[in-house]
Amino acid sequence: MSSLSLAVRDSRTMLRRNLLHARRYPSLTLNLLLTPVMLLLLFVYIFGDVMSTGIGGTDRSDYIAYIVPGILMMTIGGTVIGAAVSVATDMNEGIIARFRTLAIHRGSVLIGHVVGSVLQCVASVVLVGAVAVAIGFRSTNATALEWLAAFGLLVLFALALTWIAVGMGMASPNAEAAANSAQPLILLPLISSAFIPADTMPGWFQPIAEYQPFTPAIETLRGLLLGTEIGNNGWLAIAWCVGLAVLGYFWSTARFNGEATK
Repeated sequence: MSSLSLAVRDSRTMLRRNLLHARRYPSLTLNLLLTPVMLLLLFVYIFGDVMSTGIGGTDRSDYIAYIVPGILMMTIGGTVIGAAVSVATDMNEGIIARFRTLAIHRGSVLIGHVVGSVLQCVASVVLVGAVAVAIGFRSTNATALEWLAAFGLLVLFALALTWIAVGMGMASPNAEAAANSAQPLILLPLISSAFIPADTMPGWFQPIAEYQPFTPAIETLRGLLLGTEIGNNGWLAIAWCVGLAVLGYFWSTARFNGEATK
């Protein structure tokens, strides 16, 4: 078999392993899903009418349309924490050391974690999106091409955050530390344009909301799903995704290879 064929075969095996772990221990994924679902229901049914007025809407349905893209991005940020915990667990339980003694492609271990996490992100987004549709979210103005672009953005964003989460897991001494270090991936959407427009925030706070990866990604997804203006946010979102993916990849592989030489 060629080197590429071996890498694909071993990566597929590691992916199957990670998906089996996720299926056998679903509590972590369910707990991470609970946060965006609860926030969606809280802001729609408790604050929906007031928040709709604040963004210039007329009723709760306007705020549902506004908040759902941010909640979907927050769902990705929460789901990838599972990848950080999973990687840290593997590193501490010694299974990675055992894998290194086998004749398998070294990169397949990380690739299995990354692909598995991205698939879980897609599944989580579908579930949260189903809840959003059930409570009234509609995307009637989006074309088939815009839906495809929205899906591509979600996958790219999930890939970028997963590589960062894998790096956090590699750098953490245990699973608890990995979960704590990955908390900014849930907190950053709270200080983005997910819940209110960035230009309605205090002047000193606006740069915090604007110069981070979630805001351009949310604005791009919102524009694709609702037919609103995207402006430069599309290019900024792609730049953030590519930059974070490259950073996470080199960070993760450097930590992985460094552990191998110890």
